[in-house]
Amino acid sequence: MSGESGVRVVGQSVDEAGTWTTVIGGELVQIPATTEGIRATLSPKRAAEFDLVVARTHAAKLPQVLADWALPAEALAEEDEVIAPLKAGDHSGSIPQDDFDNDGGGER
Repeated sequence: MSGESGVRVVGQSVDEAGTWTTVIGGELVQIPATTEGIRATLSPKRAAEFDLVVARTHAAKLPQVLADWALPAEALAEEDEVIAPLKAGDHSGSIPQDDFDNDGGGER
C-alpha cells in the first residue's frame, strides 16, 4: 500500500492525517485511523480491552478490527439496521454472489 492520500481501505478513504472518512447517517464524518487515535476516544476500561483485542488480531484482519473500534455507536446501529433483515432471512433487494463473475463485476 502506498502512502498516497485518498487510498481506499475497507471501503473508506484514508488521509495522511490519520483519519478515515466515511458516511454515517448520510453525512461524511472523519474517524480515527490509527491505534493511538482510536485508543484516545475510549474509556480506560475500553482502551485496555482494545489493546488486548488488537494484540491478538491477525494482521490480515487488523484493518477491519480497527475500523470496527473506530466507528461510533450510531454507525454500528445503522449497520445493524441494514443487516437485521438479512439475518431474519429477508434477502429482497440483495444480489446473490453467484450473479457476479470472477472479477467481482456483475453479469447484467
